[in-house]
Amino acid sequence: MLSGGPSSTGGVKKGPFLAPDVAVVGAGPVGLAIAWRCASRGLRVVVHDPAPGSGASHVAAGMLAPVAEAYFGEHELTGLLTASAARWPAFAAELTEATGADLGYRTEGTLLVGLTADDLAEARRLWAYQQGLGLPVTPLRPSELRDREPALAPRVRGGALAGTDHQVDPRRLVPALRTAAERAGATLTATAVERVSDLDARVTVVAAGCGAASLTGLPIRPVKGQVLRLRAPGGVAPGFRHVIRGYADGEHVYLVPRVDGEVVVGATVEERTDTTVTVGAVLRLLRAAVDLLPELAEYDLVEAVAGLRPGTPDNAPIIGPLPGRPDVVAATGHHRHGIVLTPVTADLIADLITTGVANPLLAPFTPDRFTTEEGHPWN
Repeated sequence: MLSGGPSSTGGVKKGPFLAPDVAVVGAGPVGLAIAWRCASRGLRVVVHDPAPGSGASHVAAGMLAPVAEAYFGEHELTGLLTASAARWPAFAAELTEATGADLGYRTEGTLLVGLTADDLAEARRLWAYQQGLGLPVTPLRPSELRDREPALAPRVRGGALAGTDHQVDPRRLVPALRTAAERAGATLTATAVERVSDLDARVTVVAAGCGAASLTGLPIRPVKGQVLRLRAPGGVAPGFRHVIRGYADGEHVYLVPRVDGEVVVGATVEERTDTTVTVGAVLRLLRAAVDLLPELAEYDLVEAVAGLRPGTPDNAPIIGPLPGRPDVVAATGHHRHGIVLTPVTADLIADLITTGVANPLLAPFTPDRFTTEEGHPWN
């Protein structure tokens, strides 16, 4: 795809009079990881973003959850989630080695719980589906749950362990990726991009989240999510170690503990475009969280924030060249999965740019699935 790329002469020539090989629009985790991977291969990379790391990743909890996020009818997406999660241990180690940064990467696993009999019945239906896909979901009795997490409410009726579902802290991840990209030779600029045609690069990667809609014409819509951040009293670590994902009287909630005492509680899923925090959402999230872990009632509420996930009609990301525009590559529409899909997206895009050959993993996620018979973007 990238003619004139790295060659036997020792890589891409760099100089003030040459346009970049790759322009990346968007300095969230996906855009920065792509920049890092491309720059590490000797490509001249410029990243455009007036506010790096201020999008959905700033709100995200950072769950790496290919098992818990495996939903009915999303078989191909589950495969991509699983493939990317498998890359995370090496990705995190490489990023830490390159930057010295602590990413908050934790591997205790995730407990999936149901508070009431109805909650447990709904959860078991999903676990059966996940087990049918061959995913590692281990049912646990209430006593086994509390052996792992004594702080769980006595009312919790049962649950399961997704031991391979891990977590990372996005607010640590993004600065680390920026440092890695810059150390590899990428340049960040605070310019806002209004039209792809304004960029002078051999390949442009649009990794602008919800902003990719106006740049590409692809059907990306904002999906609002409200998230809370609590802090354990005295700054000690929270009284639980696993990520908790549960149903509490029909309300779905997740609880993500950090070693520094923070607990992320989320999240709503709303077809809205505002970022207002509402009392009703805060009330529902806190009630469900405290129902599952009563000790949270004594924690400090330190932040209530809303962000916009980049959603697509089929809830799957859009990764690959625009139809008829091989020089413009989309890497967007990751919806709830931007953090877990960061490694695989970056690797697939970097491979595509440097070799011109698309990995078969990309086939279900290319932009052309959203084009009309005439080849125009679907809106």
